[in-house]
Amino acid sequence: MKPIQVTGKRKRAVARATLRSGKGIIRINQFNLRLYKPDMARMRIEEPLAIVGDVASKVDIDVNVNGGGIHGQTEAVRLVIGKALAEYDKKLKKQLLSYDRHLLVADVRRKEQRKPNDSKARKARQKSYR
Repeated sequence: MKPIQVTGKRKRAVARATLRSGKGIIRINQFNLRLYKPDMARMRIEEPLAIVGDVASKVDIDVNVNGGGIHGQTEAVRLVIGKALAEYDKKLKKQLLSYDRHLLVADVRRKEQRKPNDSKARKARQKSYR
């Protein structure tokens, strides 16, 4: 089987995954998924693997992720794993979409740009009358 390469983004985090046939080993930045912390992030990453069931035990997935914070990276990894599994087996696409659309489609929201001469993106400066 030819390796499948997929990329995904969430905010500033960029994840790249390579899926090959194997024994079900998932590595994130050369670390096994079982060692990934925090536990809540690991559980979010395991969601697409739980949905596809035994298909996940037939493939190895190597993910490299950088940029952003821990939650942005978690969502980016979750996205690329879902995309890679959907490309590996076309029948899984419908399952993944019905569970959560963000397993296959990137969330395009980004941080709003800060306005000139202001401290924040939205909240206006406090007015002084004296």
